[in-house]
Amino acid sequence: MKLSAYIKEFEYNIRLAWPVILGMLGHTITGIIDNIMVGKLGAAELAAASLGNSMVFIAMSVGIGFSTAITPIVAQYDAEKNKEGVRTVFHHGLFLCTILGVFLFGLVWFSKPLMYLMGQPDEVVALAAPYIDWVAFSLLPMVIFQGYKQFSDGLSFTKYAMYAVIISNVINVVINYLLIYGIWIFPQLGIIGAALGTVISRVFMLVYIHYILVKNEKLKVYFTNFSLKEIKKPMLRRITSLGVPSSMQMLFEVALFTAAIWLSGFIGKSSQAANQIALSLASMTFMFAMGLSVASTIRVGNQKGLKDYNKLLLVARSIFLLAVLVEIVFALLFVIFHKYLPHFFLNMKDATLLAENTEVISIAAELLLVAAVFQISDGIQVVVLGALRGLQDVKVPTVITFISYWVVGFPISLYLGVYTSLGATGIWIGLLAGLTVAALFLYIRFNYLTKRLIVEAK
Repeated sequence: MKLSAYIKEFEYNIRLAWPVILGMLGHTITGIIDNIMVGKLGAAELAAASLGNSMVFIAMSVGIGFSTAITPIVAQYDAEKNKEGVRTVFHHGLFLCTILGVFLFGLVWFSKPLMYLMGQPDEVVALAAPYIDWVAFSLLPMVIFQGYKQFSDGLSFTKYAMYAVIISNVINVVINYLLIYGIWIFPQLGIIGAALGTVISRVFMLVYIHYILVKNEKLKVYFTNFSLKEIKKPMLRRITSLGVPSSMQMLFEVALFTAAIWLSGFIGKSSQAANQIALSLASMTFMFAMGLSVASTIRVGNQKGLKDYNKLLLVARSIFLLAVLVEIVFALLFVIFHKYLPHFFLNMKDATLLAENTEVISIAAELLLVAAVFQISDGIQVVVLGALRGLQDVKVPTVITFISYWVVGFPISLYLGVYTSLGATGIWIGLLAGLTVAALFLYIRFNYLTKRLIVEAK
């Protein structure tokens, strides 16, 4: 197929993906601003926020991963003009997300003692424990919000979640500024202020998306007959059979990056702080691939509903190509500015912190060189996973991600990071290896399935 055929699809791909990208990017930038604000307090506070968030992110990955099961089923029913099917998926998905949000909150809250068994610096653990109490609670509104988001994404209404996230992020930044530093009449709460900002902004995010979806005339039909009596086991099983493997896929990747944070903490707080800086920047560029991954799920799900498998293959490959091009641009920017970007995260004017922060910046600059390469692999694997999710193929990809991240990636990170002089850079080389293996084998899986569908349809 000619290159022009793929490029022709770019416009619609971007139209679907950009609201998702902006929403996710806004959320990530807010996280970076959080890190910058907390980083001004010192490396210990930054490392504590990193450690606390790492535990919450593991749980959040399960919630977000599970909720992604809603999108491809909604997209398929939407293509088939099956409004009752869409309504049923939405109600059951929201029910399951609510239960899961409560469970994840409790799980994180009761898991705090694990920090003392991870070999983390005592100073960091003491700061992280109260921070986790509040941020763990924010999982409840966050996961319920995902139920609404995945539903609207499946109907190609990707802008609503973007509005909710961007406005809530503005609220988060303002509250953080007031409570971290004790501005005006507000108390100076340090990193606890950052945690409260997260809770309040996520509650607002949930309330806002419910309001804006209910007010849409085209979507009102899906909010009727909202009752527990309508909840049926067959649909719960269908969503769960897609949601559990999807959550495991995201969990395996997030847990790998979390393990990198813990390994960095084992090396020392400077490595842990540097890891957080590089991870924050890499996460920001990764949001572009995540947005394209959502577009991939929606478009592949639609074509699956229409049973147009040749078009499905064309659409998916156009998104893969677009993701690679975008990530190459970011890779070049990381290489060019790797020595300058870490300076935004630390206070270099405080003489008492200068030596410590100089070491952090030196390590972070090296990590950004590795991140420049691995984000290309990361971008490929996430958009291919999105396409496989659109095909409602989740079990084999779950096995592929587990092997890639934990049989290949983690052992390399552990050995190079802890047992060689490479330190934090060695940890990130392991991340690169795991992501590259995942990208390769997930694409092989997608290519095999689509070719088989095309042959069977003839």
